[in-house]
Amino acid sequence: MMKPLAVILVVLGLAACSPTITLPGPSLGEAQLKPDAIIATDGARLPLRVWLPSEGEPKAVIVALHGFNDYSNAFALPSAYLTAHGVAVYAYDQRGFGEAPNVGEWAGAAAMSDDALTALRLVRAKYPKTPLFLMGESMGGAVAILTMTRPEMQADNAPHVSGVILDAPAVWARRRMTFIERSALWLSSHMIPWASLSGKGLNVWPSDNIAMLRGLSRDPLVIKETKVSALDGLVDLMDEAYLAAPKLRGPVLLQYGERDEIVPPKPTYDVMTALKDQPGITCAVYPKGYHMLLRDLHAESVLTDIVAWIDRPNETLPSGGDHLAVIAIAHHHAEPIGPEDQATDQHAS
Repeated sequence: MMKPLAVILVVLGLAACSPTITLPGPSLGEAQLKPDAIIATDGARLPLRVWLPSEGEPKAVIVALHGFNDYSNAFALPSAYLTAHGVAVYAYDQRGFGEAPNVGEWAGAAAMSDDALTALRLVRAKYPKTPLFLMGESMGGAVAILTMTRPEMQADNAPHVSGVILDAPAVWARRRMTFIERSALWLSSHMIPWASLSGKGLNVWPSDNIAMLRGLSRDPLVIKETKVSALDGLVDLMDEAYLAAPKLRGPVLLQYGERDEIVPPKPTYDVMTALKDQPGITCAVYPKGYHMLLRDLHAESVLTDIVAWIDRPNETLPSGGDHLAVIAIAHHHAEPIGPEDQATDQHAS
């Protein structure tokens, strides 16, 4: 066992370390949409999976952003339902995940948002007259929030997006973490950013679909051990998404499961509260829903709501989840989202 002094010396030595971000390279040309990849302006190849309706042209197209440590295949299950109802899905591996460059490294929120905007531009060019939606699951939801609140999205040449679908968006900002959680993250990310962590022993269930979870555990493209620097980057992303969320403008569909054990209810309901009085915002709560709403055993109600909302964004959802959200928001003691949150983003205390 190490002596206390030795432990202190090791900690002091490690304190010189800091979280790292693997930034994109310089621009090399125009972005391209290939049948199996999006080629970013820096030449990065982001593998692409496309699901199309079996007959006819799609009535709507979704650009889908996967969650942390996952990849584009996350949308294989929900796409079976969506394509059967006339909706096409384009999903790509985000930088650092799946078969994209620098797997396991964190690319930074700005780069991920740049890629999402690039994907929207390319898919919009392919479907100039078809309603286009941006959908994000968990981490992908945070990226979607940042993308849709960028100043560029207000420009005349911005790709027209008909709506945004946020499934259990990752908005667990540092201010909504406990002091111990913030401190542990700050210490580990600055002292041992190269270390890897796994979720073994946490007894946290992201879904009730056990067969699907077992499939993920066997999938070599799903990251099983996370670098601390990537985890710190994820929290930076959640900080930014939490602060940006009140700037969202409709149409927006925000879906959350009451059994979510990954993103806590408090920050989620803070965001819902900040959005509830804005036109075109629909929040929905699912009593049987876990974090992976689109792949849970009861995912059909979530997917039915998505298709119905795409067709009629201003009408009541078939599941009644929008009514449940109104009740949940009313019972939630929301904390306002404001500039004071930014100070907490950079400090453990």
